[in-house]
Amino acid sequence: QVQLVEFGGGLVQPGGSLRLSCAASGFTLAYYDMGWFRQAPGKEREGVSCISNRSRYTNYADSVKGRFTISRDNAKNMLYLEMNNLKPEDTAVYYCARRKLGSSYSIGYPSDYDYWGQGTQVTVSS
Repeated sequence: QVQLVEFGGGLVQPGGSLRLSCAASGFTLAYYDMGWFRQAPGKEREGVSCISNRSRYTNYADSVKGRFTISRDNAKNMLYLEMNNLKPEDTAVYYCARRKLGSSYSIGYPSDYDYWGQGTQVTVSS
């Protein structure tokens, strides 16, 4: 069955860095575009970044552009999110998700994705 497992979250000081990883199994990662979303307490889940199946295209939310980098290794069935210069407003649970078949350059909405990981907590605080 399809599984997505995120790890790499934690507590970091403002200005610090974290690298999130997402291990995919049960499907051929190279066939699918993938995305990262996040959800802070009391807020809706928001798209952070997406990447096309062969890494040709990436897209980022304005709030993370220039600070976050999405990447993938299809041979290892892994998706990554490198987060630099973290801010307190980046505090949230971060989710990786598999996009439904079909291409788009935009991050889209949660309804555009069909499988989700359980999430990993990122807390940015001094």
